[in-house]
Amino acid sequence: MTTSLPVIITPNAADDLTASWNYLQDRNPRAADEWLAGIRDTILALGTMPEANPIAPESRDFDLAVRRALYGKATRWRIYYTVIDGAVQVLHVRHGRRNDWQP
Repeated sequence: MTTSLPVIITPNAADDLTASWNYLQDRNPRAADEWLAGIRDTILALGTMPEANPIAPESRDFDLAVRRALYGKATRWRIYYTVIDGAVQVLHVRHGRRNDWQP
């Protein structure tokens, strides 16, 4: 049996998810709900193998190792996270067409 780390969605990442869902909801409510369910599953799965995703290039601008998971098929959403004190902390979520994350 594998032990999973707890996953914490920081307020910043929660705001990112809410803003993205609102944007999608205005355009296609069904797709927005499917997107939210899918990205939520991806985020919660980070606790099972947090080191499976690579260190993000943006990590060089931080004092800790920031990893980047991807979600989606066509244009991927980037999920930035780190492991602190035995928990996965989701720091930021952004659409793949946006520029790299700047601290």
